Amino acid sequence: MKMIKFTEIGQFRHTIRNVCYRKEDEPVRKFPTLKFIGTVKLHGTNAGVSYSKKNGIWCQSRSNIITPEKDNAGFAAFVESRKDFFEAHFASMIAVLDSFARDNFIITIFGEWCGGNIQKGVAINGLEKMFVTFAIRLTDTLDPENHWYIPSDIKDHNLRIYSTNDFPTYEINIDFNNPLESQAKIVKIVEAVEKECPVGKYFGVSGTGEGLVFANYENQKRQYIFKAKGQKHSTSKVKKLATVDVEKLKSINEFVEYVITENRLNQGIEQVFTVNNIELDIKHTGLYLKWVSGDVFKEELDTLIKNGLEHKDVGKLMTTKARLWFMDYLNKIV
Repeated sequence: MKMIKFTEIGQFRHTIRNVCYRKEDEPVRKFPTLKFIGTVKLHGTNAGVSYSKKNGIWCQSRSNIITPEKDNAGFAAFVESRKDFFEAHFASMIAVLDSFARDNFIITIFGEWCGGNIQKGVAINGLEKMFVTFAIRLTDTLDPENHWYIPSDIKDHNLRIYSTNDFPTYEINIDFNNPLESQAKIVKIVEAVEKECPVGKYFGVSGTGEGLVFANYENQKRQYIFKAKGQKHSTSKVKKLATVDVEKLKSINEFVEYVITENRLNQGIEQVFTVNNIELDIKHTGLYLKWVSGDVFKEELDTLIKNGLEHKDVGKLMTTKARLWFMDYLNKIV
């Protein structure tokens, strides 16, 4: 069994950079206009169900293979009780592959395991737990770089399995010659979702939504995907949603204030301890601080560079702020 991670989801500006990247000696060219489908970003925990001919079916959290005995919020047990459903879907997908792919590919159904007490502060918190699928990945085990995604419409509402396509979706054509033109449209959609979560509304619950994920899967070899969160769930203190340019920050203190937010610190608790089933204890402070630092540099490296800062400039202050918050968090739950 092999751990198959879903691609990292960056910001709008990261997608602009990826689409418009060219080497210095390449001529200026016209950039494409691409269609993105926005689906509601559910505030839960990333989960996946994988299949290969050699190993059959297995489950995973964002970063680990899990089992009913060593689970993540009950997801593996949920899948085990619905194994016939997943086996049938994998069989139908395998049937359309050639013999090489059948023998060497891993198929992974990705989704969000949400509801119940998995997260807080959103409309779907407190609903019965559900698995909401959003993408299927095919991975060549002989060449893991050879992989691609397709949208998922796998669902069975009687089994508490849904697709993000069951809920409102939002289509937007982004002209990458003038991405600023699309920014206002994205912001308007995100603000509406944050004000009233469409998924919560579907289940008769009113409340806050986290944001959206916009994806373009038209080209199997070049998928583009970005997230756009509302102000209440953003892990950085952005002045504008779905920014096209990085924020201009004036100092190291401002950078640390910008990135070490309550949302990011709480997300670290969930990712380090809940997802990995690790005891929430002071002895794991180093693990927690490492995650926070890594998440900042993964999401905000371009902001750091744009402001002429380096890791050594901000690392100590970031760690101090995160450590003090973590100590206070532990004291409150004792």
